[in-house]
Amino acid sequence: MGTNTGTRQAIIHRMVMPEHVCPYGIKSMDLLRREGFRVEDHWLRTRAETDAFMAEQQVETTPQTYIDGQRVGGYDELRRYFGRSVRSPNATNYQPVIAVFTIAALMAFAASWAAFGVAVTMRTVQWFISMSMCLLAMLKLQNIESFSTMFLNYDLLARRWVRYGYLYPFGEALAGVLMIAGALKWVSIPIALLIGSIGAVSVFKAVYVDKRELKCACVGGSSNVPLGFVSLTENLMMIGMGLWMLIE
Repeated sequence: MGTNTGTRQAIIHRMVMPEHVCPYGIKSMDLLRREGFRVEDHWLRTRAETDAFMAEQQVETTPQTYIDGQRVGGYDELRRYFGRSVRSPNATNYQPVIAVFTIAALMAFAASWAAFGVAVTMRTVQWFISMSMCLLAMLKLQNIESFSTMFLNYDLLARRWVRYGYLYPFGEALAGVLMIAGALKWVSIPIALLIGSIGAVSVFKAVYVDKRELKCACVGGSSNVPLGFVSLTENLMMIGMGLWMLIE
């Protein structure tokens, strides 16, 4: 059990068992301490002890935090108590997309610096696009079943040939890797142009013609990114990269 110096006191009951330490209990402890509270930390050491506590307090989860004798609740309720945001699991979230493109850009700058001694070259742009393709494919491949299901909501070819939804991320990854290496262009260019063109037409039809509100499968099948600009950009980038390499 732990305490922390502060002007106000909070009491927390959280699971600390040999086989499980509640992560939200740790987060609650950290938040309270950062807010300057002295924390009276009560450990629930067994499942039976935890169940007895929840029954007594008429709550369904732990941890439970009490401030000034009043129950605040779990970690999300504690964040709200301190005026901090709590993201809804169903809320629109562009963070995965921002992370992919930011990391891809940094990797492209680093590769260009290592190869040419400068961060920005024409190859930097090509590497950014191809590395983005690889990262997006990796996210899709984390749960290909979930991706293919979401993909079927709008992709025109996948609706006619279901297996295409399973092949798509492998094709995107293969094209991206080959484009990074600048190898086997006769393989990478047709793949990029094919899946990029089909994807762009599918997204444009679903969003701008049919006016449907769907989730984008571009960062995997569990994302809360709306179908539209992001997915269209992904496909246009593949088309642009394919045409660029074809002209070269």
